[in-house]
Amino acid sequence: MMKYVLTSLALAVGLSSGAFAADFVEGKDYRVLDNPENIGNDVVVVREFFWYGCPHCYQLESHMQKWAKTRAKDVAFFQTPAAMNPVWEIPARGYYAAQELGVGDKAHTALFDAIHKDGKKIDTQNALADFYATNYGVDKNKFNSLYNSFGVSTKVERSKAGAMRYKLTGVPAVVVQGKYVVSGGDAKVPQVVDFLVDKVRKEQGR
Repeated sequence: MMKYVLTSLALAVGLSSGAFAADFVEGKDYRVLDNPENIGNDVVVVREFFWYGCPHCYQLESHMQKWAKTRAKDVAFFQTPAAMNPVWEIPARGYYAAQELGVGDKAHTALFDAIHKDGKKIDTQNALADFYATNYGVDKNKFNSLYNSFGVSTKVERSKAGAMRYKLTGVPAVVVQGKYVVSGGDAKVPQVVDFLVDKVRKEQGR
């Protein structure tokens, strides 16, 4: 009797999971790029494009951070600040300058909080320099020097090129294996990402 109950429960869970996965539909929950990026078969690359001033990006942040902590070992996760217009390029440069100074990761969520929770206006080079200097002891001169440096400019241009390659029109946007694009700011996004990661594995024959 116990075996029957456990078997029935497992079957019910399996059917539920299958039905849930089937709800993720191309054109509704994600889109497929016409010319996908060529990425190796030993890893699944997930790249999130964001803008610090975007409320939906802020909403998605906690969900993606939670997902990132439990992702499988064959999944590589990258966060890319979108620089699709001059306004977005400002915090993108700040992000890469902060990375160069070793405070990018620890300051990431804090900058989101400062803007969306505390209502601070941090949308200029000077405001970003003040934020990193006040909260993380960053030397303003070093920050400002890096802000327009060749290295930071190169990364910003790569971000722009990536957004164009993936045909992004807004953020947040999560790109899976350079082929699938997921939009939205709620808890469903990482679920769709997991669905697509598994889809990529199957396409790779794993």
